[in-house]
Order: sequence, then structure tokens, then C-alpha cells
Amino acid sequence: MSATQTAIEQSAEQPAPHPDGTSRGRRMLTRLVAPVAAALSGLLLYASFPPRPLWWLVLPGFALLAWCLYGRRARAAFGLGFLAGLGFLLPLLSWTGEEVGPLPWVALATAEALFVAVTCVGVAMVTRLPLWPVWGAAVWILGEAVRARVPFGGFPWGKIAFGQADSVFLPLAAVGGTPVLGFAVVLCGFGLYEAVRQFLTYRSAGEVPRRGAAIAALTVVVPVTAALAALPLVDNFAQDGTATAAAIQGNVPQLGLDFNAQRRAVLDNHARRTEQLAEDVKAGKVSKPDFVLWPENSSDLDPYRNDDARKVIDRAVRAIGAPTVIGSVLTPDTGKLRNTLIEWDPERGPVATYDKRHVQPFGEYIPMRSFVRLFSSDVDRVRRDFGPGDKVGVFDLAGTKVGLATCYEAAFDWAVRDTVTGGAQLISVPSNNATFGRSEMTYQQLAMSRVRAVEHSRAVVVPVTSGVSAVIQPDGKVVQRTQLFTPDALVAEVPLRSSLTPATRLGTVPEGVLVALSVVGLGWAVFRGVRARRSTSA
Repeated sequence: MSATQTAIEQSAEQPAPHPDGTSRGRRMLTRLVAPVAAALSGLLLYASFPPRPLWWLVLPGFALLAWCLYGRRARAAFGLGFLAGLGFLLPLLSWTGEEVGPLPWVALATAEALFVAVTCVGVAMVTRLPLWPVWGAAVWILGEAVRARVPFGGFPWGKIAFGQADSVFLPLAAVGGTPVLGFAVVLCGFGLYEAVRQFLTYRSAGEVPRRGAAIAALTVVVPVTAALAALPLVDNFAQDGTATAAAIQGNVPQLGLDFNAQRRAVLDNHARRTEQLAEDVKAGKVSKPDFVLWPENSSDLDPYRNDDARKVIDRAVRAIGAPTVIGSVLTPDTGKLRNTLIEWDPERGPVATYDKRHVQPFGEYIPMRSFVRLFSSDVDRVRRDFGPGDKVGVFDLAGTKVGLATCYEAAFDWAVRDTVTGGAQLISVPSNNATFGRSEMTYQQLAMSRVRAVEHSRAVVVPVTSGVSAVIQPDGKVVQRTQLFTPDALVAEVPLRSSLTPATRLGTVPEGVLVALSVVGLGWAVFRGVRARRSTSA
């Protein structure tokens, strides 16, 4: 019997489509399974991030994403990856539209989702290779590395490592920073899918695929074992003694972008709360701090040009009697503004400054202003651009070397690491989250600081204008925190440390190794594809 006849007979045996289009509807539903699964995988990644303590959802999230991408062609992988990226980043970044509406939020999330889509094409390519979960996890880190650098200096928000502040994998941050931590998590998620796939192969074939099963087991077991082995690197021991630090949260008079119009009220709030702390110290209610940390934008009145602001700050600092870090905006006659932290001595006044090195695009400066204005007039709220500083921020506060990473800088590996290699025994992340209201942004940023604490084995103090301010131990645990939009002051004895973790010492090396690994995997996948096509054509 010919093949054509066989096909005709088989088709004749099949029931005819129902006139109401039932078969067509079923096919449509079948086609929707993968796109829905891809979007769901992104939602699982989002749900694993703070403020939810559901870090483990990242594992089924990546397992589901692997199911969507396994063996897919580039076009399908791009589309599914884009849906996964939107499912992840649209809700994660919703705070970016808190005051400027949905257009900037959706535009940013869409642009970042495109990075995820391209990354997923690479993941799909390497699924045809032996040990594919390793190659796939490395490709994911390559995607994160690119996204953290371009365009406009990058946007690392949504790095998988930043959702792992409560995770069993967190000690790996001390081994190789956020790239190694993220790699381990993605590898474990992909390994879970491979384990399920091998199990299903066994059920259908009735034989255990030993090599595949071993690979699947290793890609799950090795990351967890490595995290447990890294636990000795997580240590709260006070190598250089302790210091008593105070973080002031003065609060803002109202939410939103317009709070800057009430700059004097914000300054008065922080000065008043510092003076109240001084009274509490005199009354014996709290210990006298060795130094005090105000948040970013706590004085948007330039104290070098505004004598009244200088007097308010000076009075508060003299009252507490300890060196104080003031977050200010410096307004030179010409040139760009500076987002500056000022070390203010109770006797000598301002003695040192640190200018924020990584200023935020579309927040502190507007790239392509005339073009962006076509889509939103909100760009003109930033009337004068901020410029970046070029010096690492480490202040000597009463004998304690405090490293400074201002708000947005905490998302960038280099910006925090530079302070520790520059001698910091403690890290401070002064921030201003008032613009983002009661959104999840402040909790996402707090999680970053917790990861940085473990990465560099340093206590981290986070003073925020409107909350959440916090004191974090070197093991990433939050020991004190404030409520949102509530004036408060945190006073805590924190350990000082000078040893360097492997992550701090190695710097960008782990990320470079993983990027190189991904390039090898992608090159191998391309080579195999070309060879297969040549073999077929021959």
C-alpha cells in the first residue's frame, strides 16, 4: 500500500469536524497553552519578589519557562519570552507609573521585556545541548548583565538575585555576588523541569535514562549544596568592634513628585526628628549615636547657598553632637545639579561630600529630552538635569568608615562594591522613595540592601525620607525598621567588619566567567545547527 493511500485511510478513520467548529476551537485552545504558560511563568517570577516572602516561587517559574522554551525555534522563543517578560516586569515595575501615569511604566516594562525575549531565544537555542540547564542559566545571566548596562547605564531592577533575600540560596551572594546567586537559582529552576522531563521519559519508555537523570539531579542538588557550603561566609562577628548608628526618617508633607516644592518642610522634619533624638539621648531613653545618617533629599535646599538651611542643619547636628550625613541637592550657578551627601561635623560644619555617581535616567536627568517630550510632558518636571560624581563615597564618621551608595546605586554591583574595596566597614544606602508612595518599590529596594549585606559581609543602614528605613545585619537580617510615612529614628549598635568576601575580592570575574560560558554555549548551539542543516541538505 502506498503512503498516500495509507494517509487517506487514516484520515477517513478520523471523525469529521463538527459543523460548529469544535475541532477548530480545540486547536485554538491548544495553541494558547504555551503563551498562557509563558505569561504565568513571568507572574510566578514577580510573585517571588518582596514584599511577598515567596522566594521559592521562582523555581516553578523557571521550570515552567523552560517547558515553554525547550526545543523551540527562535521566533516562537522570542514571542514566549516576551510574554514571560511582560508577566514578570509589568507588575514588578508598576511603581514607576505611580505619579506619571501608565505610559512611562508600560514603555519601560515593554523595553525590559524585550531584553528578556532575546535572552529566551538564547535559552531555547541551548536546550538542544547536553547539560542544557547549565548553558541556559548562563545565558540568563548574560541577559541580566546586558540589561544592567544598556541603555543609559542600564536598569538592573528585576535581577533574579534581588528576589532572594529570604532564600536558602542567599549565601551564594558572598561567593560571587548577584550573578552567582542568580545563576544558581535559574539553574535549579531549569533543573527541576529537566528532572520532570526525564521522569516522563522514563514513564513512556519504561527505562531510566541514566545520563539524563543524573544531569537533572545534579542541576537541582548542586546549587542547593553549594548554598549550604557557603553558609560559613555569612557572619555577623564584629571584627573591628561596633558603632552606634542612627538613621533619621523625617517624613515628607505629602506624597508624589510635588513634595520637592515643600523642600523646607522636608528639611524641618528631619532637623526636628534629630533634635527629638537628642532629647531622648539626654533623657537616657536611647544610646548616644556615634554618627547620624539622614536620607537622600533630606535637604533639597543647598546649604552652601542658603544660609537659612545651613542654620537649621547646623542646629540639629550640634544638638545631637555627632557627625551627620545630610542628603542635599547642590545648585551651582552653571552646569548640572548634584545629588550630594554631605558629612556635617557638629563643630566644623560641612567637611566632606559625595556626589551620586549613577544618576537615574528619566528621573534625575532626561536623555533625548525633545524626543521624549513627544510622548509625555512630565519630562519637564525635571527642569535641570543632574550630573554624576566621579569619586567613591567613603566617609570617616567618628572613626568608622561608612560606604555610601545613594538610593538607585544600590541596584548596581560596582557602586556598592567600590565602597567596600575603598575601606568601608559599614554601608549606608540613603534613599528617597516618597515619589513612589506606598508601592512595592521600597520593599524591592530594601531587599537589594539585604543582598548587598551578605554579598560584602557588612551591616547596612538604610535611612529613607518616608520609609522604609532599616538596619540590616551582615547576614541580611533586618533588626530594626520603620513604618511608611511615619517620622521615626532608628538607633542600633552595628558590627564593623573589614574582611572581604570572595564576591568582593573577585569583583566582575564571576559574571565574566558566566558570560563567557553562555557565549560558548550559544556558539556550540549555532555550530550544531549549521552542521545539522548541511547534513540534511547533503
